[in-house]
Amino acid sequence: MKKTAFTLSVLLAVTGTFFTPDTMAVSVADVSHLAGALTARDEMTASDDYNNDGRINGIDLTLMKRDLLASSAPVGDARTQVIPLSESNTKQIGRTVKTDDITWLVQSGAAVECTVTGTAASITIYGDGAVYSEEKYRPRYGVYVDGELIQDVVMGEEEQTVSLFSGDTSRRAVVRIMHLSEANNGCIGVKDMTVTSSSTDPVKATPKKDLTIEFIGDSITCAYGVEANSQYESFSTATENFTLSYAYLTAQLLNADYSAVSYSGHGVLSGYTNDGTLNTDSLVPPFYEMIGKQKEYQKEWDFESHPADVVVVNLGTNDNSYTSLEPETRSVEFQKAYADFLKQIRACNPDAQIICTLGIMGCTELYPYIEAAVESVGDSGITCYESPVQSFDVLGADWHPSPGTQEKNAYLLADKIAEALGMPSDKIGIDLAADSRMETIIDKESGANAWPYYAEWNKSMNVNISAAGSTPESIAVYVPNLNLPTGKYELHFLAKGMTGEIPYVIRSMSQPEKIYVQGTADTELTLKAFDLETRAEDAEIVFLLGEQTGSITFSEVTLYKKANL
Repeated sequence: MKKTAFTLSVLLAVTGTFFTPDTMAVSVADVSHLAGALTARDEMTASDDYNNDGRINGIDLTLMKRDLLASSAPVGDARTQVIPLSESNTKQIGRTVKTDDITWLVQSGAAVECTVTGTAASITIYGDGAVYSEEKYRPRYGVYVDGELIQDVVMGEEEQTVSLFSGDTSRRAVVRIMHLSEANNGCIGVKDMTVTSSSTDPVKATPKKDLTIEFIGDSITCAYGVEANSQYESFSTATENFTLSYAYLTAQLLNADYSAVSYSGHGVLSGYTNDGTLNTDSLVPPFYEMIGKQKEYQKEWDFESHPADVVVVNLGTNDNSYTSLEPETRSVEFQKAYADFLKQIRACNPDAQIICTLGIMGCTELYPYIEAAVESVGDSGITCYESPVQSFDVLGADWHPSPGTQEKNAYLLADKIAEALGMPSDKIGIDLAADSRMETIIDKESGANAWPYYAEWNKSMNVNISAAGSTPESIAVYVPNLNLPTGKYELHFLAKGMTGEIPYVIRSMSQPEKIYVQGTADTELTLKAFDLETRAEDAEIVFLLGEQTGSITFSEVTLYKKANL
């Protein structure tokens, strides 16, 4: 795996479609521009990465010249042929299985992707037995051509033919067929493609990417209800869209291939339960090593042939419906089951970084037990973090995450993965004040006097001021040791006990006269947005209280870097 740098703010793939350069029919001008870019005569652009491998080099120029020759061949040389799809001419993304010459896209987001050269192309899509289910439980698929969604269907029949493109001139297009809903509700299959082309090799697999991420989860990872209008809608595959999940968006932000193993309602110790009884029918671990849970897909997954660089585990939300009724005993049972599952994951992925998380839909009382499970396994390649609970202002079906929540968590997870792999990141979605303990400065020579008390359990600082100093700086509460990249920020805090405005500054610790941001804020649930135009590697947030008396308590201090969307 090549650990390349990435910049979250400039990637374009958080809109629900996948990123590809312009892959329309190549022209003489395209070839000329790339030749100039490689010799520093012209400026490189994204479309110069002709084979979409993240690098621009002589290979792109060679492939571009080849396709130019193919696309400029006389139309009379073209012929129509039916081309079987396999691992030799398609990149297979996620967990798939081939049965009777049909490649079944089993898990959420499973897909086949290839480049197609010709004047016309079509593909036949297949549905399994789930197409005869009630409509809201039928599988959903999407067909993309050069990043554009041209077909979005909830499959209600065994077979459908989709025209990919047609015209009088040859073109080269990236085609992807993706399973948008989850494995619980059937699968989508592809068998062959009909192509009219003069090329001797019109269907080719797109190159694999340098990074591969596996996501293990439940309905959150499946993007259950993400396209619903409100939380009062019930489940339907028509509103379940993996391209809007934090998992897919994280992969796009990191320019990574991905694989998902996710089932709504499933857990580690217990699946979702209405009455508190143990639900062992809805567990992920027994089926983790299989392509799918349904009987026809219960075939061993070849981990050795599909190695993951990173494995993300987002489970525990459904377990909480069981553990919350007897937390003292059942949470410990969950911890043991979780630790056992981590050992199982490690055995299947000996070289991967494993990152565990929980919290998007709440259930955060189980997170300490995940931390304890990670610690008990004693594997330095396993880390964990607590996801922020979703806002309840905007929700998907059945109180599931909205597109905005999924996107925010993608930025956060992308940063966590970058940190685990030693890659630079933009720190979007991470609370940059989380690891800093609030401190106080009291300048008694100016006449100030106060008694500070820091509460570790909720990271709050109470300052009881008996004598005001002569300047605002006489008494200060500060959050030190911040490393802040340039960008847009939101500073949030609560300050209870006093009324009115509080001056604050963000400044250099080593050079206090070097102020990056300053202003005033009111004292109740304050959110301040600002731009940081200069990187601040030794910064601190300072609240200036020196001309006031009384008692004030600071809490919930967070500092987030925002996405530049």
